Amino acid sequence: MSTPPESLPPRSTGSPLDRLRELGRHEWMSPRQWRRRILFWAGAIVVGLSAVLFAKAADYAFELFSRAASHGWWVPLLVTPAMFALLCWLTQGALKATRGSGIPQAIAALKVEDEPFRSRILSLKVALGKMALTLAALLGGASVGREGPTVHVGAGLLYSMGRRFGFADPTAAGRFILAGSAAGLAAAFNTPLAGVVFAIEEMSGTFEHRMSGTLLTAVIVAGVVSLGVVGNYAYFGDITATLPLGRAWIAVVLTGVVGGLAGGLFARLIVPAAGGFRGVMGRVRAHQPVVFAAACGLALVLLSLLSANGLYGTGYAQARDILQGHGDTGPFFGVLKFLGNIASSWAGIPGGIFSPALAVGAGLGNNIAHFLPGSDVSSVVLLGMAAYLAGVTQAPLTAAVISLELTANRQMALPIMAACLLARALSSLVCRVPVYKALAENLIAQYEEERRRRDAPSENETIADADPLPVEPHTP
Repeated sequence: MSTPPESLPPRSTGSPLDRLRELGRHEWMSPRQWRRRILFWAGAIVVGLSAVLFAKAADYAFELFSRAASHGWWVPLLVTPAMFALLCWLTQGALKATRGSGIPQAIAALKVEDEPFRSRILSLKVALGKMALTLAALLGGASVGREGPTVHVGAGLLYSMGRRFGFADPTAAGRFILAGSAAGLAAAFNTPLAGVVFAIEEMSGTFEHRMSGTLLTAVIVAGVVSLGVVGNYAYFGDITATLPLGRAWIAVVLTGVVGGLAGGLFARLIVPAAGGFRGVMGRVRAHQPVVFAAACGLALVLLSLLSANGLYGTGYAQARDILQGHGDTGPFFGVLKFLGNIASSWAGIPGGIFSPALAVGAGLGNNIAHFLPGSDVSSVVLLGMAAYLAGVTQAPLTAAVISLELTANRQMALPIMAACLLARALSSLVCRVPVYKALAENLIAQYEEERRRRDAPSENETIADADPLPVEPHTP
């Protein structure tokens, strides 16, 4: 049976010159596409170098604070509240976009395709201010991290570079924001896979097919830069913890429940609200923001006096010591760090919550391990870190991948994913909207309210001036 002519593949009747022209019109031969790729790769290098520089500067800033605090318990009483007040005052005006983690700002900029809004929160001035003020926060002993700010800086750098070289349309700018955010997280933690998962799960919620290659190359380039400067290392060292099947999996349930509920509570407490306790605190803060920030700094110092090693800084050193089974942070470190993180977040100063959240999870995991005699303490601590981070962010895949890459551990993949999924489910019962999404929606709502006030007619305008519709002539 012969094949119908219409079903046969079309034969190319063009000349070699036509085929050459067709090849020249291919996407891979497009000068604009190559300019975009080169710009992505160059931007990823800049983000990687910025992340490494930021990390070293953050460590040095906190080291200066630690040296000053070693002279007496009274030093933080003077330094920390004053720094909180100063940072709150500095971020009242043009640098308001530098407040908080920085991830909500990147998410909001990704969702709102408005150039003035994006420029206001992702400009180079904001990126540089974010780095400088986060370093100042660590210099003052604030319980904040640098990973969220690095995401903000990465998004701002790639967005600014894209606009500078002609990629200013909303769709193209959004791709630069997404790639910069992913590259920032990958370089900050030296976790390239986590950067990709973070971009899919936390930033956009989707994964555009045509964006996949660009995103991956940006993350790879930023990771290679970090790898070349600081070497191939795991953030918390190589942890060989294991969790065999059986009774030990009780730890998965306990860490998932505790981490999910505690993480959801933390997220709920730092998201602004109009009513209840959060509404009262918000009104007090709005009335005297600088004084309120100083009071938050004082609360952090008083809580630190109850801890063996203090609650200042990212909590990286304490989490590493707990995970590796040495060091004495005290039995209440997890709870106290939880409260210290809330005080720093309420102050509204620049700084992230990733590393402090891992420190809280390590402390809670260490507490849970005491109720599981015979279990591997490091395994339970690692589960606690992952579960609490998943509870705070409600991004279980990101939390699981970060925890695995931070410890160079593959044996704990299944227990960690199970604990993170359980924590995410329980966290959503306490805080229905994920914290970064809720904070981003708050930024978007403020922008829309400002736009409505700006576009609304003034009180002096007449009704005819305010109404653009023509008035029909009177007919008898």
